[in-house]
Amino acid sequence: MELPQNILVTGGAGFIGSHLVDRLLAKGCRVTVLDDFNDYYDPRIKRGNVAPHLKNPRYALVEGDIRDRQLLAQIFTEGKDKFDLVVHLAARAGVRPSLMQPSLYCDVNVVGTSLILDAAVKSGIKKFVFASSSSVYGDNEKVPFSETDSVDNPVSPYAATKRAAELVCYTYHHLFQMDIACLRFFTVYGPRQRPEMAIHKFTRLISEGKPLPMFGDGGTERDYTYIDDIIDGVISIIERHRGYEIYNLGDSNPIPLARLVKLIEETLGKKALIRREPPQPGDVRRTFADIGKARRMLGYEPRVPIEEGIRRFVRWYGEQAH
Repeated sequence: MELPQNILVTGGAGFIGSHLVDRLLAKGCRVTVLDDFNDYYDPRIKRGNVAPHLKNPRYALVEGDIRDRQLLAQIFTEGKDKFDLVVHLAARAGVRPSLMQPSLYCDVNVVGTSLILDAAVKSGIKKFVFASSSSVYGDNEKVPFSETDSVDNPVSPYAATKRAAELVCYTYHHLFQMDIACLRFFTVYGPRQRPEMAIHKFTRLISEGKPLPMFGDGGTERDYTYIDDIIDGVISIIERHRGYEIYNLGDSNPIPLARLVKLIEETLGKKALIRREPPQPGDVRRTFADIGKARRMLGYEPRVPIEEGIRRFVRWYGEQAH
């Protein structure tokens, strides 16, 4: 199937966004990125992510905030060609920081999403992809997590804002007949991963011989999903999706925290200095994706096992460090 030719990617300078842009440009699409390069982590990292794209004549970068109504009106009406599709990845990320700034998370993740949808409707765009999160499942006892499970008990402001934005997306689908896909990503990792995320942080601390904080007993589990598998899923959705649907994109293979640390130790050839910490508020015991729907409707099939993914990440990390 053919990809849309002219695509807006919000948050396209970030980890997942820049990998998606790589793939879209390689497939011949024209891509406009809207990103505010905020200080949630070092903006220079995102500058590095977009540097290769700036040389591509089919790429345009707009620096600004998704809550800037005037800027959105300008982007959506003054472009050379109307966008065929919006992939909305921009958000305030992270469960733990959302506990400290809940109103900011609501403003960016819910109001910002509404403003992007408004702008899309006004310019006649009928295709929209929204990045949600596995955090919406909260501390779900039933595993694996299915798109049909109740998600009415989020345990962090971040999770609540992602669920609220899914509901806003459904409303726009219903009112304006937009094709909208909400993607629940499960702990994405790989080259360019944000520096505060577990695999990146653990690799750095073990490499530098610094203490590694392990919250709880090491038994918490995450469904770590390699970035290439996630991008394969997003591309399939762009090509195939119709109507309104929620899709889990994960690996469907939860890994305990203690095993993850051991895998990184083995790959680096270095032991971790573990510092035990109490469990963190807002964290869940496990995430575990039921990917049956994505397999059935999109042909989604994760291909990179955690052992290979960690090897690829550690190799990339070593290249960055030298």
